[in-house]
Amino acid sequence: MEFLKKPILTEKASALTEKSNRFTFKVEHKANKLQIKQAIEKMYGVNILAINTMVVNGKVKSRNTKGGLVTGRSPKYKKAIVTLAAGETIDYYSNI
Repeated sequence: MEFLKKPILTEKASALTEKSNRFTFKVEHKANKLQIKQAIEKMYGVNILAINTMVVNGKVKSRNTKGGLVTGRSPKYKKAIVTLAAGETIDYYSNI
């Protein structure tokens, strides 16, 4: 089972990377911290100091249509913030 879905490349995530050497990934909902750590170390060959995980709830979205107001939610997902050892980095584009 592949636990890493994709890296999160937002302004807030890049500021976190520049400031404190922390990288953000969208991960499988059932993955725990040990599985995430093993997957990242295997894929990128880095040493991980700490992992923080969180479940991000989806936002409520609504739009007007001919049939009236349609409301729904974007899907929720699990996010992992990984702290690397000093001097190490992850190149997201090396495995394309």
